[in-house]
Amino acid sequence: MKQTKTLKVRVKDKHAAELNRMARSVNFVWNYLNELSSRAIREKGLFLSAYDMHPYTKGAGKDLGLHSQTLQCIAAEYVARRKQFKKPRLNWRKSGGVRRSLGWIPVNTGAAKWKNGQVFHNGTYFKVWDSYGLSTYKFRAGSFNEDSRGRWYFNVAVEVDVQPTLGQGAVGIDLGLKDVPCSDGGRLENSRFYRRMEDQLATANVPATSGG
Repeated sequence: MKQTKTLKVRVKDKHAAELNRMARSVNFVWNYLNELSSRAIREKGLFLSAYDMHPYTKGAGKDLGLHSQTLQCIAAEYVARRKQFKKPRLNWRKSGGVRRSLGWIPVNTGAAKWKNGQVFHNGTYFKVWDSYGLSTYKFRAGSFNEDSRGRWYFNVAVEVDVQPTLGQGAVGIDLGLKDVPCSDGGRLENSRFYRRMEDQLATANVPATSGG
């Protein structure tokens, strides 16, 4: 059976400058959608969906140095967080200063793949510390993420084969039936062997009395 899990690998530091540049563009798009959404709510009472936002960013990916599907991912994430926090305007994403937002670059399914021993995305090869054998997986949606120390990671969802859990070989029976159904589908004749032990069990359950 198939199961989805997320793999996380560290991106080599030499790519930090490019990823930081892309992260600044992501912040710019987020802040633009934040203003667009809040104005639509304030002026028209309209809560824009991610689909409604797409025409406003269409074609901007090339100028911003982002994959076109990344723009769609930003809109989807923005709308999801707006619904989650139930606010007409969310926090701005800051690209500098002490309260700088940690870098985040969403990647849609099919927008990144393993190529020539590297992660290929948006026309760029990113070398990573591959501890999973990424060449054996087909990438789904994911993201590049920065931690508080400025290190970058590639997180991606993949499908893996999972073996179903097997039983331990024990068979459960119901002693109260004449014809005993077993948990493995078989049936056994109930000889009620425990009836022979009833007198001994009754005696064993009588509390002992103290001598006079």
